[in-house]
Amino acid sequence: MNKVFLCAISNIRSGACKEDCKFCTQSVRWGADIKRFKEKSIETIVNEAKLAKKNKAAGFCLVTSGKGLDDKTLEYVCRASKAILKEVDITLIACNGTATKEALIQLKNCGVKIYNHNLETSQEFYPQICSSHSWDERFITCENIKSVGLKLCTGGIFGMGESEKDRESLINSLKKLNPDGIPINFFIENEKLPLKATHNKKFAINIIKKIRATFPNSIVMMAGGREIVFGEDWIEGIRAGANSIVIGDYLTTRGERPDRDIEILKNYNIEIADAC
Repeated sequence: MNKVFLCAISNIRSGACKEDCKFCTQSVRWGADIKRFKEKSIETIVNEAKLAKKNKAAGFCLVTSGKGLDDKTLEYVCRASKAILKEVDITLIACNGTATKEALIQLKNCGVKIYNHNLETSQEFYPQICSSHSWDERFITCENIKSVGLKLCTGGIFGMGESEKDRESLINSLKKLNPDGIPINFFIENEKLPLKATHNKKFAINIIKKIRATFPNSIVMMAGGREIVFGEDWIEGIRAGANSIVIGDYLTTRGERPDRDIEILKNYNIEIADAC
């Protein structure tokens, strides 16, 4: 089996989004009980990057809530990126919403190597889960990412009530982008959100298998919802074709302890990649 890539994420601006995505607790429209803050300190972010590296993460992702990469967000993420790279040898990933080519070039110049912007679901189903911006904006951002020479990480959220036809449509859209990395998220319910989860372990395994078969050379990551869908049996997702996981906490939900994930990989004699 190939090596598995570990990725850690840092929610550096939380719960400040005015969009109406029905799957997201960070939208102020739903009033979910989460931590909300405008900016995490640079010192805290650097320390989190150090811990991620200690926990064998090859990538460290800086995530901001909000629709897109405006000037203020760009300046903040660039400051954080430069500070991290002065002290930590780790691949930097940014996830800051829709973005222009000009803004993405500036991020690249600050040391960011990968930009994550998920399509989330099919173009056809998207209006059912978000009305404040279009799916097309997301796709254009993905094209912008590739055009400036950043690696593209884009995938979706599964189990939101979408149909099999929607999942096929999403995969076909991803084929047009040929992403370097594909995060597979499974919808996490919250009492304030208007959606209910429609997934289980068999469902998740089938999705992973299908995406791996379609994208033999991409990094396929089990991201949000891994613990809910698989529990301690998430190694089944690796067997199905995933070769990356998010370690530690997610944006607004708790994840597994990194040392526990690492122990499971060791128990199955699966090597951890040291770079991505």
